[in-house]
Amino acid sequence: MTAIVGVQPSTADDLSAPHQWPGTPLSRVEALAVLQTLNANLLSNASATLTLDRWCAAHRLAPTGSKIVAKRVQGHDKPADLHIRELLNVGPNEPIVYRHVRLACGDRILSEADNWYVPARLTAEMNEALNTTDISFGRAVRSLNFTRTTLTAKLLWSPLPEGWDTTAALPMADSGPLTLPPFLLEHHAVLKLQNGTPFSALAERYTNDVLDFPVPQLLPQ
Repeated sequence: MTAIVGVQPSTADDLSAPHQWPGTPLSRVEALAVLQTLNANLLSNASATLTLDRWCAAHRLAPTGSKIVAKRVQGHDKPADLHIRELLNVGPNEPIVYRHVRLACGDRILSEADNWYVPARLTAEMNEALNTTDISFGRAVRSLNFTRTTLTAKLLWSPLPEGWDTTAALPMADSGPLTLPPFLLEHHAVLKLQNGTPFSALAERYTNDVLDFPVPQLLPQ
């Protein structure tokens, strides 16, 4: 079969219920391609927030105009350990704030993140916004024009078995949908000021809601 990818636009009805990807070999290849596309987008941009803004809009995951907001998760504090303090280049007594959030676009949670940051390296306005609102971290500190150093990036799930591209052994077609785990990607990163000073250490896990849109349609060539 010779085909080209032609993604059909979503309609308003597409937003009403979760979508399921079929367990066919073709759908598995498509799912892996889409997941790797998101991974590449995240790796090539400093702000995960802005990347998810674009992903949400492009795939119609929420009503038009929706932006990423941070839903605070309380009661799960993780004090900065020695490793985090080394990443942020701070001493044992320097205050570090921990923020645990779920990044949502509309009703869909696209990622869950642990964030340790040095408040002394942000402005008073930024700290106030982070302490009192649901603004995402990337949007709050956007004016810093920060850079991002990725420490690790890995797929937590693949729709295809290891070695599928060399053994030519794709899974047999399944009459049911693909079963997605709660989290599909994991990134660890450090955000830095323009002068190279680190101010935030992040651990991010991206949920299966990032694939909650109609399966791309392959059009005959």
